[in-house]
Amino acid sequence: MTQQTASATKSASAHDFLFTREGLPPIKDMLPCALQHVLASFAGIITPAIIIASVYGWTAQQRTDIIQVALILSAIDTALQAFAPFRRIGGGLPIVMGVSFAFLPALQAMGADFSFGSLLGGEIVGGIAAILFGLFYSKLKNLFPPVVTGTVIFTIGVSLYPTAVKYMAGGEGTPIWGTPQSWIVALITFAVVFFLSNFTKGTLKLGSVFFGMIVGILVSAPFGMLDFSSVGSAGIFALPKIMPYPLEFHPEVCITLAVVYPMVAIQVIGDVSAACLGSIDRMPEERELSGAIVSQGVTSIISAFLGGLPTSALGQNVGIIASNKVINKWVFVIVAAVFALAGLFPQLSAVLTAIPQPVIGGATVGVFGTITMNGIRMFTKEGLTQRVATIVGTSVVFGLGIWMASGCLAGEGMPTWISTVVGSNAITPCAIMAIILNLVLPPTPPVDQHVDAAKEAAVGAVLPDHKK
Repeated sequence: MTQQTASATKSASAHDFLFTREGLPPIKDMLPCALQHVLASFAGIITPAIIIASVYGWTAQQRTDIIQVALILSAIDTALQAFAPFRRIGGGLPIVMGVSFAFLPALQAMGADFSFGSLLGGEIVGGIAAILFGLFYSKLKNLFPPVVTGTVIFTIGVSLYPTAVKYMAGGEGTPIWGTPQSWIVALITFAVVFFLSNFTKGTLKLGSVFFGMIVGILVSAPFGMLDFSSVGSAGIFALPKIMPYPLEFHPEVCITLAVVYPMVAIQVIGDVSAACLGSIDRMPEERELSGAIVSQGVTSIISAFLGGLPTSALGQNVGIIASNKVINKWVFVIVAAVFALAGLFPQLSAVLTAIPQPVIGGATVGVFGTITMNGIRMFTKEGLTQRVATIVGTSVVFGLGIWMASGCLAGEGMPTWISTVVGSNAITPCAIMAIILNLVLPPTPPVDQHVDAAKEAAVGAVLPDHKK
């Protein structure tokens, strides 16, 4: 074998490490694989932070801070999942974690009545709930079959629709609210994202939200929507602040998030399972799933002390993992490193806060739709039986109905905590009702029993009475 042939064989062998968890592939192979994950998830990570900042009417510096922490937390959770440095923390599986839309409806609802410090206190309680759920997953998993989890995820997606439309319209209460220029920018942004995600391939397709936002920003400039005044005042490099807001523990917030966290943990299980099945042709083991959930809970507690938002698995990245089957842990370490670097340079965070709200709405309205469809796929996994239809339909009515009928649980004599915990968001009543109905309703008989029962009923209907 010549030296040139040996070198080529060695290079090919190193390239193959991309498709194994261990080994070190060439940086030229790892970098594009990692950057496409960053492109696919970057906008989705920063948008929940921007939305929560708008709920509290924060200053530009506060918006910059929460975006900075969102990126750093995404880096921490992704790295924990890749390395699984402790036996029970991290799944050691191919997955990208980040600040997620999944928690947004509950956080928005709580933010309307409580301080941000209260949300952070609730994140600690929710993180503990996630850790306990992960540790005892093998004993609790029967409470959360696909019909329950899918119903909750569907409700999360639908309850986010008003948020998307309000952003497309310019942001309620802003000078550009409902103006033609807001809708022009939003619809052009949406059209670009839609075209790139459906009619292109490669990086353009995977980074459709990112590139759509770039176009939207350029379109918004002539309308005077861009304001980069905060960039100059932002520091070049800064570490996240420790406890920037005092922690508060309100029972209503803590109970609500303690209910929401296990629901989102089930979504993590679904995303991790889909990534593993698509890339390494096996379902994750119970210990791996347990570690993935525990890592999410640990990151949430860290988030509370840094003034950030909770993380979850990023569904858009699951599709990338399943399609290219690149699972090497060092690829995901690079993803985490890029997130961390972006979070440590506040000027970059300040630039991101200047993104106009119509751009965010136009770029992410499809993401909200994807969350809803993921829920539908989950609860129809084994068919849309009468039992499934009853659980989903009834739970969604309670969830969205109570949430939309503002004040329906706040009448005279009704305890305040019930209105806050159950009536302030769609997720909690939906989850409670789905769990109860799933436990109460008898299981659906196998298909052959359905057929036999149908035949028996048909025969009984046509036979004379004396032969029945």
